[in-house]
This record gives sequence, structure tokens and C-alpha cells, in this order.
Amino acid sequence: MPNIKPISDLRNYTEVLKEVKTNQPVYLTRNGRGAYAIVDVNELDRLKATIQLLTKLEEGEQSAGEKGWLTADEAEAALGL
Repeated sequence: MPNIKPISDLRNYTEVLKEVKTNQPVYLTRNGRGAYAIVDVNELDRLKATIQLLTKLEEGEQSAGEKGWLTADEAEAALGL
């Protein structure tokens, strides 16, 4: 279940930060609507790496669509295997 708090709870930010854990962000609302999320720095790094990987996979798929797919032998040769 998501941990949702009003932004006014940041007046006691130490308590709010204690609740932030990997895979358990704290969501902050402003005027009853979602405004911010506080995430563990390791979680942020993992999310950034995931986005970077997905971006590269999308680029590869787009390139394959334009230039054609490599066979397994061509891929091994390109990697020097």
C-alpha cells in the first residue's frame, strides 16, 4: 500500500525520511493531489539505470527495423566471440 502524506508533514521531515526505504517511496500531496515522491537514493539509481537500458533497447529495435536484424553469427562476430 502506498505511503501517502500531505506535504505539511515535512515540517517534521526526519520522521517522514525514516519511512523512505528501497521500493517504498513516500508520496507527498499538495492540496489533495499528488505532487512529489521521496525515494531512496539507491532506488533512484536503479530507476535511472532502467530508463537508460530501455532507451538503448528502443534505439536497437528502431535500428533493426531500419537496417535489418543481425543473425546470431553476425552478432557474435561483431562482439568478437
